[in-house]
Amino acid sequence: MEFFADYAGFLIRTVTLVVAILVVLAAIASLRAKGRRKPAGQLQVSKLNDFYKGLRERLEAGLFDKDKLKALRKEQAKNEKKAKKKKPDSKHRVFVLDFDGDIKASATENLRHEITALLTLATPNDEVVLRLESGGGMVHSYGLASSQLARIRQAGVPLTVCIDKVAASGGYMMACIGEKIISAPFAILGSIGVVAQLPNVNKLLKKHDIDFEVLTAGEYKRTLTVFGENTEKGREKFQEDLDVTHKLFKSFVAHYRPQLSIDDVATGEVWLGVAALDKQLVDELKTSDEYLAERARQAEVFHLHYAKAKSLQERVGLAASGSVEHLAGKAWEKLSQQRFW
Repeated sequence: MEFFADYAGFLIRTVTLVVAILVVLAAIASLRAKGRRKPAGQLQVSKLNDFYKGLRERLEAGLFDKDKLKALRKEQAKNEKKAKKKKPDSKHRVFVLDFDGDIKASATENLRHEITALLTLATPNDEVVLRLESGGGMVHSYGLASSQLARIRQAGVPLTVCIDKVAASGGYMMACIGEKIISAPFAILGSIGVVAQLPNVNKLLKKHDIDFEVLTAGEYKRTLTVFGENTEKGREKFQEDLDVTHKLFKSFVAHYRPQLSIDDVATGEVWLGVAALDKQLVDELKTSDEYLAERARQAEVFHLHYAKAKSLQERVGLAASGSVEHLAGKAWEKLSQQRFW
């Protein structure tokens, strides 16, 4: 019982202190935020060649003895000195972007800034590599994301799309813009189709004598509804809209990948990378790691990431979350050290 009393006192004091600090910080954040614009983000650039070099050097340090490692470092320094004497523009550049897509393609907001930045410097001698992962989502959202990638093609800069896990539906709509599509053997690709679904509880409402009225101006302002009674005419119009969207989707893919037999692949089906290669949905089977490691031996590879600056309130929230998790972990650690019958 003494342990529980000590533990309860410790927990109450800690929580009180944390809450007091958070209240003060929140008040400061609120005062500073008044009249201020939302903080902008910034472009973060890292050179992947240095990352790969660091991995190799750490492995060499663990494998070789002191004398061999010293001789190796001397030889490497000599080769690097020779490389620096070459013309700075003689080495190609590769700009690497990431797109992890949700249903609303929220990552488009960062992608647009990254593309705007790289197009100020990129030339047809360079290359853009997009590491793409998306199962698709809203038509208009992925339409905008695809339009951002089209800017790269329009600028004449080669675009390579790497897919390690999935690029389906709206994800494949983005992928097909690449001049070259590289897929891992078991990545999921395809789903060139359109789907829409919604529940209808009109019968349930009628059962409980609840009326629901839908008033519209325009014959097809509302085709299907969740609460109202759907009509056959409304269903036909809704299906017609889906068919039009599907036709546009097929036309878009066929434009960027004319080698496809579009009617054979635009069935809404998905294929693993190996089968997708036979269907010409992709051009090569390889992971993005393998491809970028190869490119790093031939070019300067830069990873671009546009990161939005977090407001003080957001930073306080993250700090609070981390503090609570830390305290919970400490409390559990203390509790787990006790033995009970």
